[in-house]
Amino acid sequence: MKFRTLLLSIAACAAAATAAEPKKVIVCTVTTGFRHSSIPHAEEAIKRLGEESKSYTVVEWVQQPATHVAPAPQKPKEPKPDADERAKSKYTEDLAKYEAALAKWEAGGKAEAEAAKKKFDEEMKVQMAKLSPENLAKVDGVIFANTTGDLPLPDNEGFITWIRNGGAFMAMHSGSDTFHRFRPYIDMLQGEFDGHGAQVPADLIVADKAHPSTKGLPDPWQLRQEEMYLIKNHDRTRLRTLLFMNHHPNHKDQAGYFPVAWCRLEGKGRVFYTSLGHREDLWSIDPALNDRKNPVETAQKFNQHILGGIQWALGLAPGSTDPIPNLP
Repeated sequence: MKFRTLLLSIAACAAAATAAEPKKVIVCTVTTGFRHSSIPHAEEAIKRLGEESKSYTVVEWVQQPATHVAPAPQKPKEPKPDADERAKSKYTEDLAKYEAALAKWEAGGKAEAEAAKKKFDEEMKVQMAKLSPENLAKVDGVIFANTTGDLPLPDNEGFITWIRNGGAFMAMHSGSDTFHRFRPYIDMLQGEFDGHGAQVPADLIVADKAHPSTKGLPDPWQLRQEEMYLIKNHDRTRLRTLLFMNHHPNHKDQAGYFPVAWCRLEGKGRVFYTSLGHREDLWSIDPALNDRKNPVETAQKFNQHILGGIQWALGLAPGSTDPIPNLP
């Protein structure tokens, strides 16, 4: 009940705009690198938040092809010259298993894998075509929820141009672990994944208490456990910090500015990013979720954070993009 009240409160300022027709968004959860197990929960949450708030509707899902491609067996790493006999013996055993698996794979699995790869690529092309410039012209915003790697967009430059011309772009967690080799994307997002340590409790400082994505969050906002990203290629004079930590996530004695969430303008387009969203128990509000570390109340606040960011990016709720001076 409290969560529904929060959603209604956030959506109130956008009621006039959403009453006529919800904004149209495309959600992309494709990965060419690491794939998070939280993606199905992210998809469910984004769909639910749109339906409950009536702020937006997901008109297209850009999702991972169903075809599975079996990789070739991996040769074991040779032990160091000074390795003990036990390590050398294990390598000999692993090498024999590898050679047997490779022979089997080359006898039939290789051709099967190549056929599967061809089918996968065809299915991927169909999915990514939903983000063509022609299709983007029909929608208001695009969400990258835990994407990774170099996505095969039909037109990389066209995608950035669409944002600069007024398209809304929203990304969560590993949206910053995407397009490392496409600098215009990194410059648009103003942040690039630079690694992470073990999952830890996090004490997040709310830099902007009035922004729709952070309004109503406690300050500091305590997470019991999350994978906290380190970010590079981040110029805070070109964005508005929303959440940050004033110490290294995994080393509290290392003080400094460690960004977590922010918003900015890219031309006429609004950009919202949060590095949160690794864990399933942040996206899901199901109290029966397996291995829940963060309580449902924390997940509800995270959902509030996501909805507010989406509403802001879609122009349904006001919020400043001015840089905040004097942060650590």
